[in-house]
Amino acid sequence: MAQEQTVTGGDILRIIAAILLPPLGVFLQVGIGAQFWINIILTILGYIPGIVHAVWIIARR
Repeated sequence: MAQEQTVTGGDILRIIAAILLPPLGVFLQVGIGAQFWINIILTILGYIPGIVHAVWIIARR
């Protein structure tokens, strides 16, 4: 059976941060690591790919 996930207030704040500044949302979720640097590169290459990646990182927890 699938495990039910709840959305917390922290998740909402991280998603808002991810929309405004994608690397910040990733940093708040996973810290400075590979995903953070990937998101920096994606954001430099295009703002939308950075947002998509950040929201995906936050949502998959």
